[in-house]
Amino acid sequence: MADALFENKLIVGPSPHVGTCDSVSRIMWSVVIALVPAFFVAALNFGLYAVAVALVSIITAVIVEAAVQKFRGVPITVSDGSAVVTGLLLAFTLPPDVPLYIPVIGSAFAIGIAKHAFGGLGCNIWNPALAGRAFLLAAYSSNIVMTKWPILGTPFTGNVAIDAVTKATPLAVLKTAPLAFFKSYSLMELFLGRIAGSMGEMSALVLIIGGLFLIFKGYINWRLPLGFILTVAVLTVLLPVRDSHGEFIVLWRHLDTVGFNQIIGISLAQVLSGGLMLGAFFMATDMVTSPLSGRGQLIFGIGCGVLTAIIRLYGGYPEGVCYSILIMNTAVWLIDKHTVPRFFGARK
Repeated sequence: MADALFENKLIVGPSPHVGTCDSVSRIMWSVVIALVPAFFVAALNFGLYAVAVALVSIITAVIVEAAVQKFRGVPITVSDGSAVVTGLLLAFTLPPDVPLYIPVIGSAFAIGIAKHAFGGLGCNIWNPALAGRAFLLAAYSSNIVMTKWPILGTPFTGNVAIDAVTKATPLAVLKTAPLAFFKSYSLMELFLGRIAGSMGEMSALVLIIGGLFLIFKGYINWRLPLGFILTVAVLTVLLPVRDSHGEFIVLWRHLDTVGFNQIIGISLAQVLSGGLMLGAFFMATDMVTSPLSGRGQLIFGIGCGVLTAIIRLYGGYPEGVCYSILIMNTAVWLIDKHTVPRFFGARK
């Protein structure tokens, strides 16, 4: 009888216990609100087809979430907004003119496999949206559908665009000819958002504003994005990069020929380009797949920055944010093991 009385009782750990009015739903919908400015910038730059890509991704994520929860026999919680966040973030990592079956497949994998195969929200090892992008990049590696970035103003039909309407992204230029970067782009274009790229690469400004909003609300720890961004900024100056002849040089050793302003400009371009701002503020900070302590989050951010810089400069892809976060997601248990404070009086 006693066992039956206590069967469903909540067992809590040692004090202190902090009460809060925040909930999963409030946090997730706050993330959506923080992403709305970036969504509007992308819609203005790429038009209604890009909006359709985002909506298809979100709707698929919500439907798959409800279907999987129904199949598992657990409460359907699509109203908490977590599936909406996953669908929107996945869309932000895609070219804005991909065929609509791409976000369908990506969102279905992100929710059905990356999230619910591990037990659902709170149990997944990897960020679902990034896992969905990684799956799509692997599944369509021989097809330009995932690596084709149209010029702004190009009318989209959802079909594969011809090469004439594509342009090298800032990261592609930084990877192959960084010293010639400012012949193609300016820092203001990267900051405000007038570049070729995915929906989530459009404007560093609006992503920073959204990230600061989440920091102000206390939903993300400032140490993680700061460690991530600063590490990329520093390493892109310290590590060897290609010169105009394709040879690797260390920029700070050539101040007499390269110039201090150009070195700082290349570093800032690396920070403002690609998915770094999106990843640093909205993906690496995922509560489920990031460390618990502030020290652990700083280590996590620095690790993401190191991997991103290495992949960007020397890897097969110009961007490294996606894989760097997924790799560090895998190491979260190890970071937590060595950074979470011990109970008072407990021995090491």
